[in-house]
Amino acid sequence: MTLWRKIERDVRDTLGEGAMWSVRDGAFYWVDILAPALNRLILADGSIQRWDMPAPLGWVAARASGGLIGGFRDGVAAIALDPFHVDERTDPEPHLPGNRMNDGKADRHGAIWCGTMDMAEEEANGSLYRLSPTGEWQVIDSGYMVPNGPAFSPCGGWLYHADTGRRVIYRFTLDENGAQERREFIRFAEEDGYPDGMTTDAEGFLWVAHWDGGRITRFAPDGTRDRSIELPARRITNIAFAGENLDRMFVTSAATGLPPSDYDGALFEVEAGVTGNPAGTYHG
Repeated sequence: MTLWRKIERDVRDTLGEGAMWSVRDGAFYWVDILAPALNRLILADGSIQRWDMPAPLGWVAARASGGLIGGFRDGVAAIALDPFHVDERTDPEPHLPGNRMNDGKADRHGAIWCGTMDMAEEEANGSLYRLSPTGEWQVIDSGYMVPNGPAFSPCGGWLYHADTGRRVIYRFTLDENGAQERREFIRFAEEDGYPDGMTTDAEGFLWVAHWDGGRITRFAPDGTRDRSIELPARRITNIAFAGENLDRMFVTSAATGLPPSDYDGALFEVEAGVTGNPAGTYHG
């Protein structure tokens, strides 16, 4: 039985990422980092819109005050879509002009967790940041080649975050002071490809996209592999649950570095058989 379907549209993403469900908008958002562009799928009617962005865009999150916040190459900024407008960006790394934002999410407390990376993928000078609702930047971890994630356990006690270039997923403990005690949680073998974007489901299992692995995998809370779902795209990049009941899973992919195909760079809906957790909203 096929557990996926390709969402038909005219444009393939060069580097699809930043999967995010907005209850308020009834929409699934995702980005094309390198186009750069922002995509929106309205679940009620299946319509898709795409906006060109002024700079490479790694992620978006809903803002409690309205609109979105996005992580651009040169920092974060509020994004309004009707009419379209992008505010001035706030950059946590003005001393690293070769870096860009890659992946990020809002947590249940209204903060943003996001990673930066060397756009040329040559230096391990990326970091994991927390952006507070009051606009303060905190460096959580550093030394990343390609940061991906983050994902939060439904109990609120764990943060998952990957260094894709090193094929490792870390798990941090979360408390009132932020993230503590980073430990290696899962390491991908060469045949697995690389761990990319991720999310958790309502049962506390971690779903991970396989870059150069052509699949997504569900891992138990103890890190053991539960099951995988094969997809026809090679470079799978991110995952998010969507819909009123959080029972629809969408998966992004990339076409960069690959010959033209019908599937690489496509958006997929996958039958996961489980429900997800509500997406966070930024309170800043």
